[in-house]
Amino acid sequence: MIRKEILKELIGMEHFFLNTIECFTEEDSKFAPTGNNLTVAEQIAHAAQTIEWFASAVFITGIFDMDFEKFDADVKKVKTVSEAKAWFKDAIDKTKKAVASLNDDELNALLPDNPILGMVPKRTVIGSMVDHTAHHRGALAVYARLQGKTPKMPYAP
Repeated sequence: MIRKEILKELIGMEHFFLNTIECFTEEDSKFAPTGNNLTVAEQIAHAAQTIEWFASAVFITGIFDMDFEKFDADVKKVKTVSEAKAWFKDAIDKTKKAVASLNDDELNALLPDNPILGMVPKRTVIGSMVDHTAHHRGALAVYARLQGKTPKMPYAP
């Protein structure tokens, strides 16, 4: 039962994010409000990367990789909206497969002590993924509006 609810959360998170970024074209890939901000492509890539980071730590390795300089460098390599969107979809698909492979007892098992989530049930990572993705979805909605675009309502069908 828990697994089904988690999969619904992931499907919703993906749908809401993809709705918001639907307004972006390849020409928007390099847009950033200032020189210090991530570009559109990098924002999307960062959201994808963080989903993978959470999923890997919780469902695969049991360890949060803290090499944030490497993560930043990997995000900076992404130059197009289509490349970033493909990464996002792949990250979601991998996470859904990881969750689908676990039973409720495994999803309720406590994580080992760690600097990010502490000793909480594995399933709680989904809330962190959803929250982080929503944060970047909001930033991307602002990026769209700064370019005169109107992002699709996230919750629309």
